[in-house]
Formats: sequence, structure tokens, C-alpha cells
Amino acid sequence: MTRSTGPHGHRRRRLRTGALVSAGALLLGGPLMGTALGDALVAEPYPDAERHAPSPMPDRVILTPTEDTATSQAVSWRTSSEVMTAQAEISPMAPGPSFDDAATAVPAQSTEPMMADLGFPVRFHTVTFEGLDADTDYLYRVGDGTNWSEWMEFQTASGEAEPFSFIYYGDAQNEVHEHVSRVFRRAFVDRPQADLIVHAGDLVDVSTRDNEWGEWFDAAGWINGGINSLAIPGNHEYRSGVLAPYWDKQFAFPDNGPESVNAEHPETAYHVDYEGVRFIGLNSNLNNDEDMQAQADYLDEALEENPGKWSVVTFHHPVFAMTGSRNNQRVRDYWDPILQEHDVDLVLQGHDHTYGRGHQQNAEQGRSGIHDGTVYVVSVSGAKMYSLNDLGNWTDNGGQPVSTAEGVQLYQLIDVDDDTISYEARTADGVFHDGVRIEKRSNGAKQVYTVDEDGNRVKPGRG
Repeated sequence: MTRSTGPHGHRRRRLRTGALVSAGALLLGGPLMGTALGDALVAEPYPDAERHAPSPMPDRVILTPTEDTATSQAVSWRTSSEVMTAQAEISPMAPGPSFDDAATAVPAQSTEPMMADLGFPVRFHTVTFEGLDADTDYLYRVGDGTNWSEWMEFQTASGEAEPFSFIYYGDAQNEVHEHVSRVFRRAFVDRPQADLIVHAGDLVDVSTRDNEWGEWFDAAGWINGGINSLAIPGNHEYRSGVLAPYWDKQFAFPDNGPESVNAEHPETAYHVDYEGVRFIGLNSNLNNDEDMQAQADYLDEALEENPGKWSVVTFHHPVFAMTGSRNNQRVRDYWDPILQEHDVDLVLQGHDHTYGRGHQQNAEQGRSGIHDGTVYVVSVSGAKMYSLNDLGNWTDNGGQPVSTAEGVQLYQLIDVDDDTISYEARTADGVFHDGVRIEKRSNGAKQVYTVDEDGNRVKPGRG
């Protein structure tokens, strides 16, 4: 029988309950007096109101992109309500510590105190650094002039089409502290050079719960302070039809979407250009004719005026649902014709707590496994799972599913080059699950095909 060994060759020993009871009895100076081990050693839960309480020290620091990602950068954070002089400092990257003497101070815009559901008032603060140099590394910190975060760093975009990577997550939503944190860490380890992170909604389960937002920020930790996040709201960012009160205060997304939507639902529909890719976020929760049409008109215009070669659109409710009990007809009716007309490259979605990747049936080219259409993806990063009980919402509405899965947490790594987008989905243990490559020539002609973990094309019937 082979015995497992530790990192130094020592045999690992599996602890057993009996051994723990004996140790406990010894520590207590005698037997446990008949009390069950579980009852004797269970600690009291640490109160959420203390665990997530704010202080003058900044927390929940997060970078969000501006309209001009080459010359400006937004950062937001949270403190207790007594902080009245919120600010940030910024300096060009340096090899040693002397940079802080020449750092430039930038005052923050701060919210009025907000009462969290846990019983404490908080403030959110935002700074937009402007007049930056393109393709340049910067150091920054946030605070109140006395109480500061650590120095963190970011890099501005080049302002031109350049190779870069981004990460995409489906719903985190549930058990974020326990189960989603490892997904965020694994994705960063696999793509530490990523410049953007796309969240396709349902970041939390109940939009008004401060502890859930605290867990979401804690799950990524300092990663949020070094890589731009681009998020759109899911249905769980709403409660009784009202957007999460924190949404536009803890994030600082561009205000360039449809005015009629962002007036009532701020920073939920917008676009960002990054090194040859136009990212467009839409709010699929607004399931009424006026808002859907306003976003359709905006989507059409944003795609028509796209200055880059590539387009990525994200919203929460999928064009093609992964379960027979769901059908997002208005998304298909209002938005999908525009996605197809402009030959959008990637549509990144959530909501269905499964995995699905496919395309339009009319985009297929024979039996080669190659197509020339839009890639639609549904994914999930959290612990809440649904079953794949019916894919008729794809096949009955002109869609062709290619890769599906249930019961697994995933993250997606997407690498953009001049004429290629390489997409890869991995499970929470870092194992390759699905891959696709999009190739686009200078004249716009496109080929899309499934690839294996080595990037080799997978022909139908051989994947």
C-alpha cells in the first residue's frame, strides 16, 4: 500500500475523531463529561456587524474603467461615515520608495452617509485620475490624508489595438466567501496579466445585504484594486424592482449609455473601449418596451460606431436559456437581431447557473465545425447550480449549443490578439473545460471553431 507523504517526505497522518477526543480530554484535564465533541468545540459565529464594520481605513477598493482607458482611471472605496477628507495619491511607477514624496493628491467625490442593513453608516468615495500617459504603470493609494491604504498599482491602456487578456465570470451570488473566492484566485493565477474582469450579473444574492457585498469584495481582495472590473446587474442586484443602493456608489462605470435608462438605473448600461475591443454592458432586468427599445437603439449605435476590430456584449439574461423553464423572449426580440446584424464576436451572460456555449444555426458552414457567427456563452462561478433539463430554448429559436455542463463552477480566460480571440473555460480546479477560437481577417471575414486545451481545432464528433 502506498502511503501519502508531505512536502518533506514525512507521512501524512489522518486525524480521527477518537484522537481529537483524547487530545481534548488531556487538555481539559479529564474526560469531556459525556458532552459531544461537536457541541464542545463549536465556536460562536462572528457577528456580520463586526466582521463587515467600516472604519476610517479604506476597504472595498476597486478599479473601474473610464471612457478613455488610456489617459484616465477611476477608483472607488468605502469607509466609515466620519471620513470627511477622502482623497487619493498617485505617482508613476518607481523601483524604490522615494516616489511617495512626489505623489500627487487628488480629492475624492464622497457620498452622503448611507445606513447599511447591519446598522452602521458608511460612505463611498471615488477618484478619477486624469491626464495620465498611455501604456504606463502607476502607483496609487486611497485614504483621508492620515489613514491610507497600501500603495497599489495599475497600468493604463495603450490607446491602440494591442494584445491583452480579460477574465469573465458568470453568477457568483451564493456562498461567495466559501466557494467563489477560490475561483477568483485561480483565474488570477492563470491570467495575472489580465487587464479587465467582466462580471455578468448576480454578484450577490440579496442586493441590500452589506455582508454579501463584503464577501464579494473580500473574495477577490487586492485583485480588485489592480485590475479593472466591468460589471452589469443581474436580477439579484434588484429588490422589489429597485437597484442595489450601493451599485453606482461602490462602482464608477461610464455614464455613456442611454439617458432614459441610466437616469433611473445609473451605470447599468454603458460601453468601454480597450485596446481594439468595444465592451458594451446592458441591463436585461428592465423588461419593458421603452427601456428595451432604448437599449436596442443604444446598442445599435455603439456597435455601428465601434472604433475597434472586436465587440463584446454582456448582459445577465441569456438570449438562449439553458433550461426549459426559462425564456428571455424580449432579449431575443429586441437585442439579438442587432447582435447578429453587427456580427458581435462574444455575448457573455449569466443567470442560468450552468454552462453553455454555442451560436446561431444559420451561421454554420456545412459539417466542418466552423461557423462565422456570434459566440453566445452562459456561465456560473458560484455554488448555486441548476440542471440542464432542456435545450429547446436554443434549438427552437435558431440557436445551436456546442458545449454544455452542469454542476461545475467556472471561469473564462480570454486572450485578444490582432486577428484572433482565444477563449477558454476552466473549472474551479483549473482543469480545461471548453475552448473556442475566433479568427477575423482585415476584411471582416470570420471563422469560429472549437479548440482543445492545446489550442488545436476540434472537429465535430472528435471533441
